[in-house]
Amino acid sequence: MGNRGADAYRRRMERAARLRAAGTLENAEPEESAEEAELRRRKEQVDPADKAEYLIRDAMMRGEFDNLKYAGKPIPNLGEANDPDWWVKGLLQRENISGLGPPALLLRVEDEQLDALLDSKPSEALVRETVEDFNRRIIEARRQLLGGPPVITKLRDVDAEIQRWRNRRSDQTPEEPAPQPPRPWWRRLWKRPQ
Repeated sequence: MGNRGADAYRRRMERAARLRAAGTLENAEPEESAEEAELRRRKEQVDPADKAEYLIRDAMMRGEFDNLKYAGKPIPNLGEANDPDWWVKGLLQRENISGLGPPALLLRVEDEQLDALLDSKPSEALVRETVEDFNRRIIEARRQLLGGPPVITKLRDVDAEIQRWRNRRSDQTPEEPAPQPPRPWWRRLWKRPQ
């Protein structure tokens, strides 16, 4: 097949450049050669389905369909019903986004994980600040009338949580005896039985 299309395009561009330079481009229709006319006529006779079939077969021969992502596997989410929020769900799953939802549910999840969060805090002041912030968000969620499930998460007593934090902290760090420093080399040699 060669580059007949590219050659014909180059010839048309060269002719257009000559006509523009001569100033006759606006009122002159480009003349096509017999070869270009024959090529155009044959292209018009080709059925679009046959052309698509030829292009697909040609791409397969070149190996452009090898190692595709879903080759031999089902296309994901193809069998689901028409869900208007499919793209949002896909984005949340793909980007691993969390923290979205009604405040009542988010507070329940955070309430379950609060002890682990408090254990990671190094000081009493940070524990106090975290518990106060958690209580503030519970009160704010109760005041909001946004709908959704009711806020049933209980407020946490700040002083009791600090005491629990202290107890967990003391249980985690058992007192270990200080390691004995190694004896100097000369003492090891000097005390050696002869």
